[in-house]
Amino acid sequence: MKILAVADYESPYFWDYYTPEKLEGVELILSCGDLKPQYLSFLATFAHCPVLYVHGNHDDRYEKDPPLGCISVDGKLYVHNGVRILGLGGSMRYKRQGEHQYTEGQMARRAWKLSPRIAWNRGFDILLTHAPGRDMTPCTDLAHQGFQTFNRLLDKHHPALHLHGHTHINYGRGIQRESRYGTTRVINGYERYLIDL
Repeated sequence: MKILAVADYESPYFWDYYTPEKLEGVELILSCGDLKPQYLSFLATFAHCPVLYVHGNHDDRYEKDPPLGCISVDGKLYVHNGVRILGLGGSMRYKRQGEHQYTEGQMARRAWKLSPRIAWNRGFDILLTHAPGRDMTPCTDLAHQGFQTFNRLLDKHHPALHLHGHTHINYGRGIQRESRYGTTRVINGYERYLIDL
């Protein structure tokens, strides 16, 4: 399956210079959050596949202006053509206000609520999040350090992919596009990235 991951920055490659062949063959678009709803709606209009998303920490605007033609999988386990996608959006809580910010305990409870669905589906293939797992990037500030909850999910279920955003590639040389966590391929979806699953 050819998957397009997008996150954090509306890619001029699509947004400003779109031509139909750029989305040719893409079978699924997964947004890791913090993108304008109009951009996701644009992708949903021109792609011949579903656009699934989780919320980023700046996506409070989706409540009033949701991305049209797209499917929120935040806090859900969604199955597309046999591929099981577990969605957990948001970032670590770093200020009092913020709809999609969580403490470690709150994120752990969100994941725990999905346990019956995960068991029913015998695991999942893709963990789709906004924030990374703990220590998966060199970012140590509270907002970007990531969740230990995600590491525990990967340790237990060993999905093929963990897609995240939030830690922009241009934050520094230590931010990697791809890495490994055990047997799981970890991909930072900043701007755009094509993946074969």
